[in-house]
Amino acid sequence: MSNVETVSRFGFDAIGTRWLIETEEPLSQDLRRHVLDRIAWFDATYSRFRPDSLVSRIASATDGGRFEFPDDSLALFGLYDRLHAATDGAVDPLVGRELELLGYDATYTLRPAPDAVRAVEHARRRPAWAADIRRDGRTVVTRRALVIDVGAVGKGYLVDLVSAQLRQAGHTGFVVDGSGDLRHSGPRATRVGLEHPSDRRQVIGVAEVRGQALCASGVSRRSWGEGLHHVLDARTGVPVNKVVATWVVAQEAAIADGLATALFFAEPQRLAESFDFTYVRMRSDGRAEISPDFTGELFTDK
Repeated sequence: MSNVETVSRFGFDAIGTRWLIETEEPLSQDLRRHVLDRIAWFDATYSRFRPDSLVSRIASATDGGRFEFPDDSLALFGLYDRLHAATDGAVDPLVGRELELLGYDATYTLRPAPDAVRAVEHARRRPAWAADIRRDGRTVVTRRALVIDVGAVGKGYLVDLVSAQLRQAGHTGFVVDGSGDLRHSGPRATRVGLEHPSDRRQVIGVAEVRGQALCASGVSRRSWGEGLHHVLDARTGVPVNKVVATWVVAQEAAIADGLATALFFAEPQRLAESFDFTYVRMRSDGRAEISPDFTGELFTDK
């Protein structure tokens, strides 16, 4: 945490990534345990990489069924409703099967399925969030096996949940950083480098974050072959190729996380009709775009 004289750090690995919590006062052992338990509970519900998770049960329910999600699903799925509408369906948590077909599956084969298998899958109508899921409060009803992937929002939302735990425990100055998705609290701003998408040793700029969240997304973070990465247009199942990295600042990490994905498909002006945020976006030709009210600077002249 920048500009804090005394910093206590709690680092750990969870949901496949590195986490770091910086606070002005050390976290108690009980709070550390509660944080880890909260993340584990979230993972047990939403991870498509765990065979015992709730979403894995949905993925194996050939004839569909009724599934009860925890209370946190209301805000999480409600945000997906808004992102799905704002991107005309490009952001969709039912993109999970398309990710599997490209090799980003539960066992990390990182090998695309054979053309014949993909052809059979694509002969069927692609599942869509608005058409294939019925929700009644926390209850989700399906009619066939569906692979839910909350990667566009989930880590940011989990950062918000952990931040709420810290506040409830009396911490007012902190940074919760889930490997690039972070939330800041306190009077002193923190400066965050915007990592170059093709060279992690460089930054293209710096953001100043105070009392807000900053989330980033880039095609190089999870890529495994020529043109193969985790940012797919759910309408086509094809990885994007015009934008390579995005950074979004918003009041909540879930919103910043979701918009960092949405900016790969939608123009900022369209998203601004539904969300309050600032951004930096880098295109595949090296051009960088920055919103006029972004608090920070770019080091590139493109």
